[in-house]
Amino acid sequence: KMSEVSEVMTKADIKPKSMHRAKIWSDDVENLYRFQQAGYRDEVEYKQVKQVDEVECWPETGFVKKLQRRDNTFYYYNRQRECEDKDVHKVKVYVY
Repeated sequence: KMSEVSEVMTKADIKPKSMHRAKIWSDDVENLYRFQQAGYRDEVEYKQVKQVDEVECWPETGFVKKLQRRDNTFYYYNRQRECEDKDVHKVKVYVY
């Protein structure tokens, strides 16, 4: 039982080393956009906060399908691209 707790503790300590803004759209930027709209840095933080192993994605595109915000309301996303070119520069890309 102890190993499970320490495993969760080490996972929770993951912090990004640096951050830069996205310049061009990509699949990764699209998913980051979705996490950030829901109030998270990225998939790493989402999994830490919500204690989930998998994020629900569209099988066709691999984009995030559904996210639960911190206030437990859900965000549902389309299978198509949602991050417009004008919003790409708002997306923060974290480096671990």
